[in-house]
Amino acid sequence: MSSADIPDIPADARAGVHRGLLREGEWVRLTDTKGRRHNFELVAGKRFFSNKGHIDHDELIGREEGFTVTASTGGEYLVFRPLLSEFVVSMPRGAAVVYPKDAAQIVAMADIFPGASVVEAGVGSGALTCSLLRAVGPFGKVTSFERREEFADVARKNVNQFFGTPEGESHPSWSLNLGDLQEELPRQQIRCDRLILDMLAPWECIDAAADSLYAGGVVCAYVATTTQLSRFVETVRAHGGFTEPQAWETLVRDWHVEGLAVRPGHKMIGHTAFLVTARRLAAGERAPRKTRRPAPGAYGVDYTGPRPADMPASEPVAAPAPEVVPDGSGESA
Repeated sequence: MSSADIPDIPADARAGVHRGLLREGEWVRLTDTKGRRHNFELVAGKRFFSNKGHIDHDELIGREEGFTVTASTGGEYLVFRPLLSEFVVSMPRGAAVVYPKDAAQIVAMADIFPGASVVEAGVGSGALTCSLLRAVGPFGKVTSFERREEFADVARKNVNQFFGTPEGESHPSWSLNLGDLQEELPRQQIRCDRLILDMLAPWECIDAAADSLYAGGVVCAYVATTTQLSRFVETVRAHGGFTEPQAWETLVRDWHVEGLAVRPGHKMIGHTAFLVTARRLAAGERAPRKTRRPAPGAYGVDYTGPRPADMPASEPVAAPAPEVVPDGSGESA
């Protein structure tokens, strides 16, 4: 079978992936001999410039990906279509992106399935949105909410670029809304299977999330700091309508493998965010009381956050009396 006869991915799969020959309007990823990468859109008649010379886009259009091209001054580049994980870390940004390692965890641990109805609060630059749309497939629905119009504009362009959506249209499984999640969920009477919160204060949306999620649904929060993590987890516990929250982070480390030299890489993707998931209970139900006691002092007098219903505030503890130390004169100091 010749390259021209290779069947493309069906358009109704909405995968954002193509087979066969490179086409004008697609993005390509060039990688040089030192591993430096360049992503750009193919436009007939244009040139790509680097410190290794230039490459005409017309040299790339009409060829099957996975080939080597030589720039005008001799530099070599490997040419592929970018993977989703490569596209999102190099696409234009309005807000920080959810890194691929975290997007993969969200899709897996929040159980984003084909046909699911997913609500996303805080669309950012659209990185996580691309993964969610891939996961729900053509029969699912992703409804995103963003407060800032400039972020929404960037996200819309990035999502449309990745999925190849024609200008002036939007992905048929995606609805992007400007507004506040707490106000819009009840106003639009949205019900969903999964709810993803990527925002500064996700604990403020727990009541709205509980009303929107179907029984058995999953709420997932993406937070950057330990104070946000604690506040969200304790708010979910205090609400009483969810299972015990599960919190974690993911660290990714490359390995160098070359003959007998097998060792950890010098770079790694460390902390980017914490993830928390919990499942919605049926209406009127409460999770069984935990049998394991919290650590001593966990909910002591210094704790000011939300408390579970079965965790009363601790009584203040009297401060110890100051120690009396003789000063040598027969009088107390």
